[in-house]
Amino acid sequence: MIKPIKISPSILSANFSKLGEEVIALEKAGADFIHIDVMDGHFVPNLTIGPDVIKRIRPLTKKIFDVHLMIAPVDNFIKDFVNAGADIITFHPEATPNVSNTINLIKKEGKKVGISLKPKSSIGLVEKHLEEIDLVLIMSVEPGFAGQKFMPEVLDKTKKLWEIIKKKNLKTEIEIDGGINFENCVEAKKAGANILVSGSTIFKENNGDLKKNIGILKTSK
Repeated sequence: MIKPIKISPSILSANFSKLGEEVIALEKAGADFIHIDVMDGHFVPNLTIGPDVIKRIRPLTKKIFDVHLMIAPVDNFIKDFVNAGADIITFHPEATPNVSNTINLIKKEGKKVGISLKPKSSIGLVEKHLEEIDLVLIMSVEPGFAGQKFMPEVLDKTKKLWEIIKKKNLKTEIEIDGGINFENCVEAKKAGANILVSGSTIFKENNGDLKKNIGILKTSK
């Protein structure tokens, strides 16, 4: 049950003065998804973009908008991000009083559902929901800021999660986000992750050659 590798570039590392152009360039470069981090300065210690920005860039690409909500209480904002054009909505179990209700809210809108685990968050927070969701996002840095170093200790959690998914024969995908580069992406894939989120590596390595960097991340073994 080997799932194809997908690359979801994080626009948190893009040049925001020309965000539209960056999104178009990512599509041309072969990105599978566009990863959009939404932070509220409350659930995590930073502020990023909101639904209005997503709405503005939505017409520029047909790529899947992979929206990671680091906001609480998350239920209050789901409709806004659905209307803005999100295709996948990922939330943190700590950001809602009832995980199942939040899953259902997203599903009722016809969107795919992800649950994200911070580095210290237990698999137990997501295990009983694996059959209901489309992906688990493993954070390999503490959420809040771009440019942090990858935390290899999350690979054990990734492997355990992948074993559970295989044993249950589920289609649930594993996404990993945080400090992903040309070296550690190989270990992340071996651990069971098939969706790689990367910001700094995609936008800055090889003089910002997006196509080359996406290709290396996708094919490195």
